[in-house]
Amino acid sequence: MIQPHLPLTRDLVLVGGGHSHALVLRMWGMKPLPGVRLTLINPGPTAPYSGMLPGFVAGHYDREALDIDLVRLARFAGARLVPGAAEGIDPIARRISVPGRPAIAYDLASIDIGITSAMPALPGFADHAVPAKPLGAFAAAWDSIRQGEGPVRIACIGGGVAGAELLLAMAYALRQQGRLAGATLIDRGAALSTLGPRSQSRLRDALRAHDIEIREHCEVTEITARSVCLGDGSEIASDFTVGAAGAKPYSWLATSGLQLHEGALVVSPGLRTSDEAIFASGDCAHMAHAPRPKAGVYAVRQAPVLFHNLQATLAGGRLKSYQPQADYLKLISMGAKTALADRGGRSFAGPVLWRWKDHIDRSFMAKFAKLPVMAMPALPRFRAKGLDAAVGDKPLCGGCGSKVGRRSLQAGLGHFTGASRPDVTRLPGDDAAQLSTGGATQVLTTDHLRAFTEDPVTLTQITAEHALNDIYAMGGDPQAATVTLILPRQSPALQERLLAEIAEAADAVMSRAGAAIVGGHTSLGSELTVGFTVTGLCDTAPVTLAGAQPGDHLILTKPLGSGTILAAEMSGQARGRWVQGALDLMRQSQRKAAEILRDEAHAMTDVTGFGLMGHLQGICAASALGADIRFGSIPTLRGAPELAEAGLRSTLFAENAALVPDLVVTGARALVFDPQTSGGLLAAVSPDQSEILLNRLRNHGYRAAVIGRMTETGGGITLR
Repeated sequence: MIQPHLPLTRDLVLVGGGHSHALVLRMWGMKPLPGVRLTLINPGPTAPYSGMLPGFVAGHYDREALDIDLVRLARFAGARLVPGAAEGIDPIARRISVPGRPAIAYDLASIDIGITSAMPALPGFADHAVPAKPLGAFAAAWDSIRQGEGPVRIACIGGGVAGAELLLAMAYALRQQGRLAGATLIDRGAALSTLGPRSQSRLRDALRAHDIEIREHCEVTEITARSVCLGDGSEIASDFTVGAAGAKPYSWLATSGLQLHEGALVVSPGLRTSDEAIFASGDCAHMAHAPRPKAGVYAVRQAPVLFHNLQATLAGGRLKSYQPQADYLKLISMGAKTALADRGGRSFAGPVLWRWKDHIDRSFMAKFAKLPVMAMPALPRFRAKGLDAAVGDKPLCGGCGSKVGRRSLQAGLGHFTGASRPDVTRLPGDDAAQLSTGGATQVLTTDHLRAFTEDPVTLTQITAEHALNDIYAMGGDPQAATVTLILPRQSPALQERLLAEIAEAADAVMSRAGAAIVGGHTSLGSELTVGFTVTGLCDTAPVTLAGAQPGDHLILTKPLGSGTILAAEMSGQARGRWVQGALDLMRQSQRKAAEILRDEAHAMTDVTGFGLMGHLQGICAASALGADIRFGSIPTLRGAPELAEAGLRSTLFAENAALVPDLVVTGARALVFDPQTSGGLLAAVSPDQSEILLNRLRNHGYRAAVIGRMTETGGGITLR
């Protein structure tokens, strides 16, 4: 018997995508706890793995190899990923603050945010140097240096193992390019003091072999664009200065009211903080029962205990204790493909140890790269004819891929005309209805989207912009909106939290657009669906699909590819950065673009579910013209061409392609039929105005382009 969808009753929120939480997400995907809504809050779509950072810096790994893809991991775990850096937690109200969005409520929370650098307090550091932590920012800064030209002098403040390892990697990479002009390791005390004598000696030999100068017992007073200033008045020349000393917990933990030790959260053997509803792990936690230095190995080994204890707390089970080992094996990269091993006073070095470290690191990252691909549920053995074709061979996309195709709409609804009224103007398939109300021209539209993301705030923001685009495409100013919601089965407490997040997000988008939310309707169903009915006012005649003129240039204000990326994300085949980039662009308002275009546009529409060609065909049919499109001029989302070349298609692709059967496309060109969610505006404008309009659009942050022109050929579309 098929198990019905179970209601959600508890909110578990993971703050930070550190090593412990990444492993917890993987384990959760393998063994979820029914009834729990899982949320991950993280500043970006990826989390860098510290173990491979020196190898990346030295050039042994590419940038993608360094990152754990949290978007794919969250999809696998059934979790919502909230993009943003937490800035506070209220244990009394059980709320977590994230800038730019409603507070996130929790029943149980876990914190794994690592540590940050204390170096920015040093004069000049914020302007002329980069901290080694957080790793993502450092990796990006180093990437720009490595891809540059000319000689480079480098310096690292902090003579511990981490500083020496990073400086060796940087020096090796620049030496391979013939660009190393000098390198200095600086420490206020004795360098490498945490290692045994033999390991210290080996690492010092490696530093000297790379022509790295060691400056010990030096007080740094200031950083400039070209030097590190010392307390004795001397300066060390440096074009790229790294801070690998003075790591500290994030300052917002101090406002939490939780017990701290030197700024870190004090945890029990069960990894629980002083508040029973909050756990912590990794470098941001202090194990009072067994203090240890900050090291990734402890975060990794805390993960199974943390996973068990989170589920046990939510389900009413018994907690386990984490007892860390007294010491651990330190594998330290030495620039080239050689490494040092140190444990318990014993020391070894050589290429074999680097290969061992490489194997350990790659094996760890493989845990997140080789996640099972979402499979379609098995069909009953005894079933009606045609069910296989109706189900298809891929998950139903929740964005525009869940829309009914135009052919089905025309066949099923083409005969329907509705009642004739003098105050309703019939338009040729336009984006919104045109109404006359007391002398004013009003436009009316409705749109809704199934949940293609687990984050209700992101879904609400995108759906609102998606609906508003119909008003903008007609040249109208948004006036009022009603909200239609289908909520999944949840406990009353979770329903309240979900409604609060949606309401605040919807109000923010509509208020910025100038529209007032005046009501709505909610019901319960199997999945979250958000919809808006929006009215707008037009000071002049609405811009319709009709009116394009031969020779008009076609301007598109957003890149294509959201349907392909969403389809790939549903099956775990899209990179997290691509997915986050698509979601960010779907949230982009077209209000300013519409203001720029509406007075000059002869015809205009927004590109959504029927794809670029489907919506362009609408303009061509209404204007009795054809179009000539240059594929190379069409902007695309990052990752979309690669996915299209690999054969990834949204579920609505075939329906869209059938709209222009004479146009056969392969590879990346398939994006012209890709259904878009909250896509851009497509406007036909006079050739003598297109360059002016394009510059104005780009100055306001739109990735706009002239993609072709209207032609005399009635209804024909050419793709070059």
